Amino acid sequence: MALIDTINPLLTTGWSKGDAGWSLKDYEARGGYAQLKRILASKMPQDDLIAEVKKSSLRGRGGAGFPTGLKWSFMPKAAPEKYVVCNTDEGEPGTFKDRDLLRFDPHSTIEGMIIAGYAVGAKRGYNYIHGEIFDIYQRFEEALDQARAAGYLGDNILGSGFSFDLFAHHGWGAYICGEETGLLESIEGKKGQPRYKPPFPANFGLYGKPTTINNTETFAAIPFILGMGGEAYLNLGKPNNGGTKLFSVSGHVNRPGNYEVPMGTPFAKLLEMAGGMRGGRKLKAVIPGGSSAPVLPADIIMDCTMDYDSIAKAGSMLGSGAVIVMDETVCMVKALERLAYFYFEESCGQCTPCREGSGWLYRVVHRIEHGEGRADDLDLLNRVTDNMMGKTICALADAAAFPVRSFIKHFQSEFEYHIEHKKCLVDPAVQRAGSGFFKAGAA
Repeated sequence: MALIDTINPLLTTGWSKGDAGWSLKDYEARGGYAQLKRILASKMPQDDLIAEVKKSSLRGRGGAGFPTGLKWSFMPKAAPEKYVVCNTDEGEPGTFKDRDLLRFDPHSTIEGMIIAGYAVGAKRGYNYIHGEIFDIYQRFEEALDQARAAGYLGDNILGSGFSFDLFAHHGWGAYICGEETGLLESIEGKKGQPRYKPPFPANFGLYGKPTTINNTETFAAIPFILGMGGEAYLNLGKPNNGGTKLFSVSGHVNRPGNYEVPMGTPFAKLLEMAGGMRGGRKLKAVIPGGSSAPVLPADIIMDCTMDYDSIAKAGSMLGSGAVIVMDETVCMVKALERLAYFYFEESCGQCTPCREGSGWLYRVVHRIEHGEGRADDLDLLNRVTDNMMGKTICALADAAAFPVRSFIKHFQSEFEYHIEHKKCLVDPAVQRAGSGFFKAGAA
């Protein structure tokens, strides 16, 4: 899924050539690696570099939105062995930005990771790439070879005395490996299950050593921040939400794709950029941050701006920036059934509330959708989510619970109609005319 449109393009500057513009030569022609050269030539103090990233108000683009510069500052200075890890395990339904970053401009992520290594004192890095995008993994390997041959990776980079090498690690498509400690376990060759925290990766990460983990988009933004300055980058967005953000827009829009816009752009503007509603139908609901984010009905999302604070105030999360748009033809019970099935399938099974709860949620929603709902099912679903949220090692249980709670909260009448009338409130012919991207899970 390629870029469609941008406002203030930074990350997508090199995307216009598509597959013809990703090479080292293309990246250098756009000023690529200039910031790495400047930092190494000036021997920029690590604290100054981290301070500039803090000033930018860059927040983690993988979902949590944690301040990047603050995360880097947690790394202990005295540790002799440290790591930098990139999370490209893009498994959140609705998200497809990171694969395009590595497809069209892999060197921006590489440069960002090298700079991060310099900032935290690490000499080795890994990029964990989702298993179902093997062609992207191969391209990133080619880009690494180019960077290594040009002297940007390896020992004594550009004669500076700083050494850093970077490797790609191919995952196998497990959603749970998008959780940072599950990812670390997988790199180490173990089953990809999350670790207890604390200790946090900054103290005990990859191979038990201090580790900084950031998302692909986060690392790709670093060269631009250092090129324009942290304050200028911040001013592209809004306070506490600096810079631009990639949004993956899918669903019932005329032009699905990736859109780079300043943080704080109104949702209505983003929808307009995506060509508006397909077929001229009415907007019904939006999941603003990937499938684990609570759904918002049209009347709420149309008053929101696309930034962490505005979406949180509205009752959802910006998450990974995956914007799933649903029109009036969507049956919300069927949509929730599909989402519940995904989380049931992807639970790693380590924690009882998630292992049992995610399956329980799916089975109850499944029976409601198939005309077997019971009068107390909605209360049961809410009780199950209460016993899942905040009670597991990682946040997958919460990710399974958020859609259930929000779908019932905002569209309770549809669920009640299914239970009472044993059929959908939305006419099946209307659903067939407009839907198609939500399919019911297997029984």
